[in-house]
Amino acid sequence: MTDLRPGGDTSRRDFLRYTGLLGAAATISAGLTACGGPSSTGSGGSGGAKDTIQAALAYALSGGFDPMTASSAVAVAANLHVLEPLVDLDPVTRQPFNALAKAAPAKVDDTTYRVALRDGAKFHDGSAVTADDVVFSFERVLDPKNASLFVQFLPFLDAVEKVDASTVDFKLKYPFALFAGRLSVVRIVPKKIVQADQKKFDALPVGSGPFRLTAANAGDGLSFVRAGTYNGPRPAKVAKMRWLLLADPSARVTALQSGRVQAIEAVPYLNASALAKAAAVQSVQSFGLLFLMFNCKAKPFDDVRVRQALHYALDTDKLIKTALLGNAVAATSFLPAGHPEYIKAATVYGYDPGKAKKLLSEAGAKDLRVELVTTDTDFVKDCAPLIKQSWDAVGVSTTLNVGQSGGQYANRVDNGKYQVMAAPGDPSVFGNDTDLLMRWFYVGTWPEHRSFNSGTAEAKKVVSLLDGAAREADAAARKELWRQAIDVVAEQAALYPIFHRKLGTGWKREALPGFRPMSTTGLSFLDVGRG
Repeated sequence: MTDLRPGGDTSRRDFLRYTGLLGAAATISAGLTACGGPSSTGSGGSGGAKDTIQAALAYALSGGFDPMTASSAVAVAANLHVLEPLVDLDPVTRQPFNALAKAAPAKVDDTTYRVALRDGAKFHDGSAVTADDVVFSFERVLDPKNASLFVQFLPFLDAVEKVDASTVDFKLKYPFALFAGRLSVVRIVPKKIVQADQKKFDALPVGSGPFRLTAANAGDGLSFVRAGTYNGPRPAKVAKMRWLLLADPSARVTALQSGRVQAIEAVPYLNASALAKAAAVQSVQSFGLLFLMFNCKAKPFDDVRVRQALHYALDTDKLIKTALLGNAVAATSFLPAGHPEYIKAATVYGYDPGKAKKLLSEAGAKDLRVELVTTDTDFVKDCAPLIKQSWDAVGVSTTLNVGQSGGQYANRVDNGKYQVMAAPGDPSVFGNDTDLLMRWFYVGTWPEHRSFNSGTAEAKKVVSLLDGAAREADAAARKELWRQAIDVVAEQAALYPIFHRKLGTGWKREALPGFRPMSTTGLSFLDVGRG
């Protein structure tokens, strides 16, 4: 990887467009709408002033924005525009490009890389971005006391050391072939501001990106202005953005049809055809998945046969056809078919109610009663009754518990008071390689505090395989270790996808020159102007 400019041909395999975030790990969501109301200066039917982008996304404001810990939909989408890593991933192509880095990381030796900062880079308060800020940003992620969600993506990193005011060295524990792209998981923050008042920073972060966040409110959404201090490769092409957070699908559709906004994410599958008469609508295959997760410390879900049975009992094709109108592909692996590193799993859960009944019988789980906890995401709500129908058909008495994502994790999942959960997930917003995607769900927070299977021999084997692959310089050998890890997680099914879905985006083409839909949840307005 020698060219890290935006749009540079940094990878022959192209990272395609398979990416994504969620998880508690949430799906990203945020919407943009002008700081002012509709204006007669806007283009016909597009709404808003010509210097403002307005849009609507699909999730509520939840938690803060500090990039050390923030993984909520709104926070990740906002931080994409407000804070910079040294090397970032293009939100559409997923190709790495230099953000705060002046040039591609220079390899000093097999375990040392040197990175120089962009000349004249400044934070939004006007202070210079320095090597001290870079070291601080990485050290706080690496510090176990901070419980950062992103430390699991940096197992190879030993230390970050200041060379001079604008240069740092990265010391690796072992050679890591994916180093440059992995720098994207840590966004650089101003040391003095964070140390002075971390809570204030968490509520309204100060970054070095093309936009400055000026307000964030659950009811009013988020407001941004162009950052006059920004001198990087992707300057803001509008003066303002305002994001509406509209969880109601019909509200998003109406907002775009009426011209109140110029773009929306998560176009409801039922509305796509009708909306296409008034706006551009595009559906893109994503990594984004609907998964089943089991509480493996609760009987009988500690028995792999029960977990497998509930997967085999699902009529996934019916689920996709009925709830998603065909806008998904059934999982044949942890990765979606079409991902550049796709490997078909040895265990594929085709619809087999007879096998499901047999496995339940063998596990002594006759007359099983299950409470299925789900989030209230629109497509998940549509899937939940069909999952219940499939399980009821094999003799499992199923009740549904549908609720807001944050509340379900806080009140049911993270305290272990659940049996089975169905929820969306999309860590591909952080990166697209197999190592990162698997570490999100199978190392750290999820197995330790959600599926509660981290102590099993199989879970430990997955971590060992991922660690071995991370140390492997040969691409073919690395892929073989990933294949073995994928086979283990498929067979164990402690947390495993039902399907990978397509994401629909709607926008006013003439009003947003340069806009491109993403294969991850959320919207990107980097390099986007107003027509």
